[in-house]
Amino acid sequence: MYSKEVVVQNQVGLHARPATFFIQKANEFKSTIWIEKDERRVSAKSLLGVLSLGITRGINVTLIAEGPDEEQAVNQLVDLINSNFDE
Repeated sequence: MYSKEVVVQNQVGLHARPATFFIQKANEFKSTIWIEKDERRVSAKSLLGVLSLGITRGINVTLIAEGPDEEQAVNQLVDLINSNFDE
């Protein structure tokens, strides 16, 4: 298992378009990936799950992965969040 914390800094948080980019990236990996906010954990590959967390700007989330490409998955998702989804 591999995990990292990251602060969401883009203007709208993980809603609509950024959430779609995030889920598409998560689905590129074989590992099981979760995103956690305030002790609530959902699949990072589920649009409804990610949207249900209500992640807005400035929120700290933890990305957790388990599987053959867990480190690569977490690191690339952290990079995507840190890039502000290229906005």
